[in-house]
Amino acid sequence: MNVRIVLVVASFILSAAIGLVLARGGGEKETSSSGKILIGLSLDTLKEARWQADRDLFVKRVKELGGEVIDLSANSDDTVQISDVEKLITNKVNALVIVPHDGKAMAKAVNMAHQANIPVIAYDRLITDSDLDLYVSFDNVRVGELQAKYVIDHLPTPGKGKIVRIYGSKTDNNAFLFKKGQDNVLKPYIDRGDIVVVHEDWADDWKPENAKRIMNAAITAKGSDFDAVLASNDGTAGGAIQALTEEGLAGKKIVTGQDAELVAAQRIVNGTQSMSIYKPLALLAGSAAELAVKLAKREIIIAKQTVNNGKRDVPSILNEVVTVTKENMVDTVIKDGFHPFDEVYRGIPEDKRPPKPAAPAKP
Repeated sequence: MNVRIVLVVASFILSAAIGLVLARGGGEKETSSSGKILIGLSLDTLKEARWQADRDLFVKRVKELGGEVIDLSANSDDTVQISDVEKLITNKVNALVIVPHDGKAMAKAVNMAHQANIPVIAYDRLITDSDLDLYVSFDNVRVGELQAKYVIDHLPTPGKGKIVRIYGSKTDNNAFLFKKGQDNVLKPYIDRGDIVVVHEDWADDWKPENAKRIMNAAITAKGSDFDAVLASNDGTAGGAIQALTEEGLAGKKIVTGQDAELVAAQRIVNGTQSMSIYKPLALLAGSAAELAVKLAKREIIIAKQTVNNGKRDVPSILNEVVTVTKENMVDTVIKDGFHPFDEVYRGIPEDKRPPKPAAPAKP
C-alpha cells in the first residue's frame, strides 16, 4: 500500500486549524472502458428513502464531474457487503465509497481495497479499526446534542421530566455518537434527578418495528407516565409513534427524530412528531462525490478535522446539521428543495398551511 499523508497547519484569525492533506499514490490511474473515472459505491441498504436520495445525488454529481458510478446495496447483510466490495474491486474502480452496515466488519473491505491500491471513503458512517483514507459525514455528536436539547427545552416543565430513550443499531458507529451527544446534554439533569429515563433500548438495524417493540415495552411498564421519546432517527420515531397511536398517545408526547424524511416532515406538521434533524444530503452527497473523484485522480485533499476510528485519526469532513420543527419547516427542508411544499402539507387543509414559497430551490 502506497500512502502519502502530509500534516499542515494553517493559522486563522483567533483560531488555528490543523489540516490533513491526503493522497494515495501508486502509479498511473486506470479508467473505465469508456475512459471515465469509475467510482464504486457500496451501500448498506436502500430500504429507507434517505439512502435512495443519497445514492441518486451522489451518482448525479459524479456524472456531472465526468465520472461513472457502480452502486450496489447489501440489504443490511455484512457478508453481502463484503462480496459487493469484492465485485467493485474486480471492476477496477478508481475509488471506493462505503456506507457500512457494520463499521467494524467493513474494516476488511478497507484492507481489501488498499491491497488493490484503491482509496476508501466512509460515507456518513465511520469504518472502525482500519487504515481508512477519509470520512465524510455530519457532526453526529451534535445531532444527539440537538435532539436532547429539544427535549429538555420542551418538556411540560423545562428541564424536568420522564423520558424513554430509543437508540439506533449497535452495528452503526453513528448510533453511539448520537447517544454520546444526547448524554452530553442529559447527564447533569439525570445526575440531579431532574430527568428520569424510565425505559431505554437499542433498535436493531434501525428497524421501525424494533423501535415499536421498545415503545410497547415502555408503555407496558410505565403506562402513559412519561413525557418524551428520545428516538435517534425518523425510522425509530415512526415505530414509536405507531405504538403511541395504538394507545391514544400520539401527539401527546414529545418525539424526536433525525434525517427529515418526508414521512417525518408530514408527521411534524401534523403534530405527532415534534422535531427532526435535517442533514442537507445534497451537500453531503455532492461533497463526497467530488472527494471521491479527486481521490480517484490522485489529487490532494485537505481535511481540517479528524475522527479516531480505533486505529488512527482519520482525516474527516463533518458538515453541520439543523433542527427542523413545525415552525421552521418552510425555511429549511422546503426552502432547500429537499421536500415539495405540497407533499409535506398534503394532509393539512389549505387554510391551515403557512404561505407557500414562490420558487423553492432544487438540490
